[in-house]
Amino acid sequence: MVDDEIMNIELLRAYLEDTYEVISADNGHLALEMVKNQRPDIILLDVMMPDINGYQVCEKLKLDPATQFIPVIMVTALSGRNDWINGIEAGADEFLTKPVNKLELQTRIHSLLRIKNLHADLLAEKNKLDLQNRIRSVLTQIIPTLLRTLPPEQKGIVIHQMIDMVVDAILENTAPENDLAGYETVGELCCQIINQLGANFEVDTREDNKNCTIKGNLCPWGREEARSNPILCTISRGIFSRVANMKGDDLEVDVVETMGNGDECCLFEINRLD
Repeated sequence: MVDDEIMNIELLRAYLEDTYEVISADNGHLALEMVKNQRPDIILLDVMMPDINGYQVCEKLKLDPATQFIPVIMVTALSGRNDWINGIEAGADEFLTKPVNKLELQTRIHSLLRIKNLHADLLAEKNKLDLQNRIRSVLTQIIPTLLRTLPPEQKGIVIHQMIDMVVDAILENTAPENDLAGYETVGELCCQIINQLGANFEVDTREDNKNCTIKGNLCPWGREEARSNPILCTISRGIFSRVANMKGDDLEVDVVETMGNGDECCLFEINRLD
């Protein structure tokens, strides 16, 4: 029995290792521990295992929020109706019957990974929209009202605090490959930050060693909100200044045009100080 299981694991590994990185476990408890530590993209799970069976392992994985969306393919020598029902109740996403056909295996994996990636994209978009709504709610509804009641000497402090909050929140929700090190130019990074709020800024002119221009015709706060609360344009400028300082360059951000002031677009210049 053990020899048969080893042979099956090695056969599946041979089918897949040219395309995927494959890790394996020879019992259910070890499988659960490895999934917890390795977070694989997909799981091939044999029903027959020496300690806890595949149905039990699958059920535990699907009940855990950290692993519930990892696709599980049940690989089994069983083919009865009740076996399939048990697998469905445990949360299995697909079934393969031994002996496993290589082409069928690869096709099922490709299909499930595609669905998993689509789900991840939808979740990322939802998180992005949630971030936009949270930040917009604070900056367009609460802050303008608060600023009207503050003495002038405290307004600057509040604005700087809001700018830090916006930049920090966006960086926390930005994928690692899109961090500071991933951008050679200040303009590109400024656009990445402001566009997380729903804008469409882009580097308008070629960035050189001296200056660049960034332009957008979709306001991150909403055109009407910006016109009602021009302080929001000041926050946009402050965000760009904060980003420029993070890059460690001696830069100054100048406002050329803003939709909050009735212009057709927003235009900012980032200039290197002499």
